[in-house]
Amino acid sequence: MTFGAFDAWWWPYLFILLGGWLATDGWRFLGVYLGGKITEESPALVFVRTLATALVAAVIGNLVVFPSGALAGVPLMVRVGAAAIGFVAYLVARKNMLVGILVAEAVLLAAVYAGGFLD
Repeated sequence: MTFGAFDAWWWPYLFILLGGWLATDGWRFLGVYLGGKITEESPALVFVRTLATALVAAVIGNLVVFPSGALAGVPLMVRVGAAAIGFVAYLVARKNMLVGILVAEAVLLAAVYAGGFLD
């Protein structure tokens, strides 16, 4: 079964839905099953948490440094500055993630509209 197997408007959506589900849910179920048997401080779980955090940081860094779309027109220093201010707000708000995200977004939007970077 391939992406071009059927010539129906709904087939690509079903293909992506099934492909995404089959590729991820098996690992999720296995993680839930095995996760209940592993202590929170075990070296394996600490490694998995570290790896997951590093992957999220890499994705965020990639989005800030090499954005696509409209954000690519915003200068690098504005993007990095908004991320840094959001991180400081996160720390000041006692590691409240929502505060950090909202402050970073507000700073980025204010800088974009004030600087006229998006035409």
